Amino acid sequence: MAGLYIHIPFCKSRCIYCGFYSTVDLKMRQKYVDAVCREMILRDESSEVRGERIETVYLGGGTPSQLSIPQLEQLFIYINKVYFLTSHLSHLTPEITIEMNPDDVSVPYAESLSQLGINRVSMGAQTFDNERLRFLHRRHSAEQVCQAVNMLRVAGIKNISIDLMYGFPDESLEDWQRDIDAVLALDVEHISAYCLMIEEGTALYQKLHKGDGSFCVLSDGTTQKEPSPICDEELERQMYEMLMDKLTDAGYEHYEISNFAKPGFRSRHNSSYWHDVPYIGLGAAAHSYDKHYRSWNIADIHQYIVSIRCGELPSEREIIDEVTYYNDRITTALRTIDGLDLMILSAPFRSYCLKEAQPFLRSGQLQLCSERLSLTRQGLFVSDYITSSLMYV
Repeated sequence: MAGLYIHIPFCKSRCIYCGFYSTVDLKMRQKYVDAVCREMILRDESSEVRGERIETVYLGGGTPSQLSIPQLEQLFIYINKVYFLTSHLSHLTPEITIEMNPDDVSVPYAESLSQLGINRVSMGAQTFDNERLRFLHRRHSAEQVCQAVNMLRVAGIKNISIDLMYGFPDESLEDWQRDIDAVLALDVEHISAYCLMIEEGTALYQKLHKGDGSFCVLSDGTTQKEPSPICDEELERQMYEMLMDKLTDAGYEHYEISNFAKPGFRSRHNSSYWHDVPYIGLGAAAHSYDKHYRSWNIADIHQYIVSIRCGELPSEREIIDEVTYYNDRITTALRTIDGLDLMILSAPFRSYCLKEAQPFLRSGQLQLCSERLSLTRQGLFVSDYITSSLMYV
């Protein structure tokens, strides 16, 4: 195993676009932390391999920074008790990430994180426009993002990632450029950027949904219920192109469709998902993968806690057969600059993949080099279509 993910589902308030499992029931925090620690023990007792080696730890959510320092200390006591934190490369230390909201950062809190061994912070800025932050129901202001970065630096955190969003209603290219310039001015090590999408079940979906059950027609005329962007397709393309140009010109490596890093600062934890590295997921709604099975915990904090107290792992699982493995590799590896290593596929699936890839190779949207299939810059703009076309159905 190389990655440990712990889902912390607590939020002070819900953002209108978020489709991740979360709760605003903050009084459950200590009971939940106790349950996660107990899950570590249960999983270790049920495993054939004790004290598995962990190279990355990721506290995601939700809002992990809603936990107190004593609660985080408790988690890390158990992490160090159950797992062997190390890296297979002697010059690297384990990457330990926590997701934070800018308004949760204070100098004492940041210093305590550093003392716990947390060496990477992923912070959701989303935009530097205060009006758009209010539209998203974010709790922080643009000014607090800059203040938070400065406090983390003072505390010795040398690896900071910022999340951005684009494609807001009525957002212009000039608006988006100001957000990009603002994040570049912070000189952080990693930047992730996503187009604002409408996902069924979110508050944003309800906001744009008519009372008669039909979907509101947006500026681009869409009426579909699948996740879709708010802005029109051409503007979304221009925004993405601007993002790539400005960040690569600033020295960032575009190593995954939505992710950019300074040299040496790729997200090692998230890269494990894209490169078929096993991982353990703890907490309500968390997923685990060991190349043979994929499992997921129940997405209900109350049922999760009750099951753990009864000594039961509240999870379901599926077998990773050859078709599932192939489709997983298509949807993950092709997201990265490294692309898909065709040699990891069986001969029949390798042949199938190459056959389906021919139209995109001829059009210049895919490229093949040293048995690796990857998207070109042109292919990035239609990556979802390419991926679905290569899937085995």
